[in-house]
Amino acid sequence: MSRIDPAAARAFSESTWEESILPALERYIAIPNRSPSFDPQWREHGHMEPAVALVADWCRARAVPGLALEVVRLPNRTPLLFMEIPGAGAETVLIYGHLDKQPEMAGWSEGLGPWTPVRRGERLYGRGGADDGYSAFAAVSALELLARAQARHARCVVLIEACEESGSPDLPAYVDHLAARIGQPSLVIALDSGCGSYDQLWGTTSLRGLATGVLRVEILQEGVHSGDARGIVPSSFRILRELLSRIEDERSGEIRVPELHAKIPPDRIAQAEVAAQVLGESVSGRFPFVPGARPMGGDPAQRILARTWKPTLSITGIDGVPPLVSAGNVLRPYTAAKLSLRLPPTADAARATAAVRRVLEADPPHGARVRFEPELPGPGWNAPAFAPWLERAMADASQTHWGKPALFMGEGGTIPFMGMLGEKFPNAQFLITGVLGPGANAHGPNEFLHIPTAKRLTCAVAHVLEAHAETKP
Repeated sequence: MSRIDPAAARAFSESTWEESILPALERYIAIPNRSPSFDPQWREHGHMEPAVALVADWCRARAVPGLALEVVRLPNRTPLLFMEIPGAGAETVLIYGHLDKQPEMAGWSEGLGPWTPVRRGERLYGRGGADDGYSAFAAVSALELLARAQARHARCVVLIEACEESGSPDLPAYVDHLAARIGQPSLVIALDSGCGSYDQLWGTTSLRGLATGVLRVEILQEGVHSGDARGIVPSSFRILRELLSRIEDERSGEIRVPELHAKIPPDRIAQAEVAAQVLGESVSGRFPFVPGARPMGGDPAQRILARTWKPTLSITGIDGVPPLVSAGNVLRPYTAAKLSLRLPPTADAARATAAVRRVLEADPPHGARVRFEPELPGPGWNAPAFAPWLERAMADASQTHWGKPALFMGEGGTIPFMGMLGEKFPNAQFLITGVLGPGANAHGPNEFLHIPTAKRLTCAVAHVLEAHAETKP
């Protein structure tokens, strides 16, 4: 029987968030700690160290018995927060989050900004509060909640990395470096995912992989008068557009490269159908379409599967194109585009990236110089089946703290750490969850943290940790 009194747990979470976590998160949001891919001079700019210190100091100050925190630093890598908390029994739980941020992005509403924390009712606006600054605070608070209730939990290891938004290139080295201290976790909790709604606990059952790179098309050595050359010299933009059609049907969005597809497991289809019955049209309605615009796909279940198990292409940046105010009558020498390809969870990201490069660089139109420069592929992840105890614990936590059953769904984003952990710890159970629900808009303008969900999730993590300890004597 649980030692945690639900009312007392919610009261503790409420007061801790209001009096301590939210003020700390506001200071955290104000630090422009962009991930290294978006700030190659992050050391010189000096924003990461204050972010690390803020989170570390807050965690050390909490009343968690035995908590030991170290900022681990490997040469030429971003730092990593490593926490150990002793517990009952021989099992280990690994809890994961990150503290680096996406870049600013234009389009923030009046009065809001990426580095300006603003609270409006149940929302705390600003870059990185929900993705994923809250995670360390919620994890340590859940452990403090257990200590106050004198409830059991296994030994816990907390990893907070600083380059997740860059694809976690430094994390494998840290996991290897700390392997003996991490041990073999039987449960992994990651707090960097999404939720289909703010009405219940959501478990993420899969994450898409990621293949990214820059496609560069060069046709001239320098820009020339467009009236003089057009009709003889092809446009680098048209060539790029033609190349993109090799990998995507521009009318339907269907990806044409076979290596980027994978079969959807029947259980994931069934989960999508259940989630769609609850979410309905909010599956697509959560996004800020302009008036009259329509979503892709068919019914809500098909749209869930399209954003979680189908490959897709996005162009996330373009170079070689001047802003409109300085767009003269010049045929530009080159066009370069950043390609972001989301992959099915079970697709081989390295094989998919190689296939994209092969397709794009083969037989360049008009003999143009075409190069696809890939970045580090991000593997997807498909969760193992839930053990009965974990399924019950999630159901109980959701019913206790939201008053509704837990639901499960894949997510369209990528957490490279999950794929790596799935390989390293094949016998572990996974609770992947988060606070990024409708409208939260991680990576975009007006990103916000839904405060009530974060408070409830703190209680839910404590609930699952206690249930894990009770099933693992």
